[in-house]
Amino acid sequence: MSHSFLGRPSRRSSSSRLSDKACSAGRRWLALRVHASLGGMSSTATPTLRRTPLYDRHLAAGAKLVDFAGWEMPVQYEGVIQEHMAVREACGIFDVSHMGEIETSGPGALELLQRLLSNDVAKVAPGGAQYSVLCREDGGVLDDLFTYRLDVDRYLTISNASNHEQDLAWFRAHAAGVSDVEVHDRIDEWAMLAVQGPRAREIVQAISDAPLPARMRAETRSLAGAEAIVCGTGYTGEDGVELLCAGGDAPALWDEIVRRGATPAGLGARDTLRLEVCFHLYGNDLSVDRGPIEAGLGWCCKEDTGFVGADAVRAVRERGAAERLVAFAIDGPGIARQGNPVIGGGEVTSGTLSPCLHTGIGLAYVPAERAATGTRLEIDVRGKMRPAVVKDKPLYRKDA
Repeated sequence: MSHSFLGRPSRRSSSSRLSDKACSAGRRWLALRVHASLGGMSSTATPTLRRTPLYDRHLAAGAKLVDFAGWEMPVQYEGVIQEHMAVREACGIFDVSHMGEIETSGPGALELLQRLLSNDVAKVAPGGAQYSVLCREDGGVLDDLFTYRLDVDRYLTISNASNHEQDLAWFRAHAAGVSDVEVHDRIDEWAMLAVQGPRAREIVQAISDAPLPARMRAETRSLAGAEAIVCGTGYTGEDGVELLCAGGDAPALWDEIVRRGATPAGLGARDTLRLEVCFHLYGNDLSVDRGPIEAGLGWCCKEDTGFVGADAVRAVRERGAAERLVAFAIDGPGIARQGNPVIGGGEVTSGTLSPCLHTGIGLAYVPAERAATGTRLEIDVRGKMRPAVVKDKPLYRKDA
């Protein structure tokens, strides 16, 4: 999870970017790749899987549904490449209702969150938003989170689906040592829609009763008659908003946004979009095995707040990390996958075929001395050596 916005996208059409042959090959590869890159996905649905309030909409749209972290979720509708380009060039809408929500409230809420979250929560004004990581004492990353300050003493933290129960237990365990704070699980009360792309704000603004909040702000609005928290955040590198609403309001809100021009997009496109702009995916690029400094997330760690793991994070910052998470592009054919070894040390954590750059891209941990932009790497992709080059982040830029 990571949220940011970049500049204006290219206006070229997807047909001018990709030949029919390339599209066909890309679709076939991406249909397989998203299962690996998103971690633990299965195309075999079982009655025990949870379903979001938009499940019927996904069926009606012909979505390919998979098991993702115990939820039956759409991995694609028309196709990963088409959905990816819709977000880059116009507007896509994602059902992200599988994400968890933890509400922290009361006079002690700030004290608790300052202890748990790596960033300086005290700097978030009411209506503000902040990215952070949740660490163990040894600095290993338990999750990366977004927190919205809904009121003076009320916060809503968004957790990754696969980590929600663990995060909730971590919050509650630490709350036992803080006075005047309540921690509530809100995952069953909220649906979450992400509307992303250059037209996203235009489309949502048309159904809002007031101007939409700016980037990194979260405010309540009435959208087509439904109350929602509108958040100026996202996970695609495009402008847009994320909407938190009651589950019962989600289908009608989805329908209205789609009617106004948003393209339904699945988890496959969400993965390729985030990787082009080098946003982290927990379980791939983040884990308890490495800390935030190695992952390039030192900017969201404020050790002076005394968060759990701060001493370990400070020690790595001061001595220098042995490894660094770098972005790379394959120099030639081939696509690296999670777990592929980097010759001379390191491993790939995420890899995909970039619909915008038309080449294999990815993220990898490598020894710090090999992390400089321009460094040439060799990656063992199922026994074939694929040359790659360390690139600046993000890999995809709107003005390129």
